[in-house]
Amino acid sequence: MTEIHSKYADFEGLRERAIALRREGLSLRQIRDRLNVHNNDVLNRLVKGEPPPEWTKRPNAKDDLREKARELRLQGMTYDQIQVELGCSKSSISLWVRDLPKPQPRYTPEEHRALMNTGLKKLRDTQDEERKAAKLAAHREVGNLSDRELFLIGVGLYWAEGAKDKPYRRCEVLQFINSDPNVIKLFLRWLELLGVTRERMRFRVSIHESADVPEAERFWANLAGVDTSAFQRATLKKHNPRTTRKNTTDAYRGCLVIYVTKSADLYRRMEGAWYGIVLGADSAA
Repeated sequence: MTEIHSKYADFEGLRERAIALRREGLSLRQIRDRLNVHNNDVLNRLVKGEPPPEWTKRPNAKDDLREKARELRLQGMTYDQIQVELGCSKSSISLWVRDLPKPQPRYTPEEHRALMNTGLKKLRDTQDEERKAAKLAAHREVGNLSDRELFLIGVGLYWAEGAKDKPYRRCEVLQFINSDPNVIKLFLRWLELLGVTRERMRFRVSIHESADVPEAERFWANLAGVDTSAFQRATLKKHNPRTTRKNTTDAYRGCLVIYVTKSADLYRRMEGAWYGIVLGADSAA
């Protein structure tokens, strides 16, 4: 400090001249050249407290964005809408417009819920149409099945849902159970392919005791093309009061059990075909 004052003995006079030049609109470089002050520290102290002239300020690349953001905020836009419009970050937008009042909600809570529900319905309708289109395309790709294709499909279906022979329980008979009407239709068509007539089939409904058993038997009998008199006594499942059942609607008709008499040879053929399918798939891999 002593060295500076010794070099610039009339510091206060120099400061008055520097301030006057600053107020005239000169830059620091111009003041330095006018006063021959080449020490930046001294130069800054000479003009301390005096704002720089506007023309010396560097243009800020975001100034235009900031002004536009403020304008959009005053129009009632949200941060998300401004971000989409200007392509800048929400943190910058928040900084630029934080002193402005929040826009009034465009919709009441009820209107907002209605709009949301409308949007959800439109989305679900679109998804439903996409599902239908995908299923229809797959349906058309399948086309008509050959007898061999139907036989192999039936073998896989039986192995998934039918009764199987066990070393500890010999059961070489065809017995099948399912609750899906289309699966039952396919299984009956498979039995026809194998030459099994309705006279060799025994039917039984397996259903919860609280359901309408006669109605269920009529439904399955109509599907199978037989009379309800062909049905054996239904198997009733007792309801556990600690569990909540969901299959309680009018569409609930339990499961249909189909038993084929004198079917040991057919069962062995089916089981052998199943292992042939497994080995064939391994070979293809």
